[in-house]
Amino acid sequence: MFLVYEYMERGSLFCVLSNDEEAAELDWAKRVNIIKGTAYALSYMHRDCVPPIVHRDVTSNNILLNSELEACVSDFGTAKLLDPNSSNKTILAGTYGYIAPGK
Repeated sequence: MFLVYEYMERGSLFCVLSNDEEAAELDWAKRVNIIKGTAYALSYMHRDCVPPIVHRDVTSNNILLNSELEACVSDFGTAKLLDPNSSNKTILAGTYGYIAPGK
């Protein structure tokens, strides 16, 4: 089995903001589009996925940017699935081997 991912040319938002030249390129319109893309991704995970997914680690390191500065949310190692039929309300999600042992 293979996983195929879209290549995100710009890397993480953290890397872009850490580089003075790349950060200067981010005017307010581009920053708003990054925020909108991130909000759309989180809204999709919370409202459109069945069961809903709670990411639990949204940071600038986990927001990836493509060549057109469109944002994608990555790294679901600490994510949890919401289980509406459980008193605990969450089911562990993520990649085994990459999850903290206590999760």
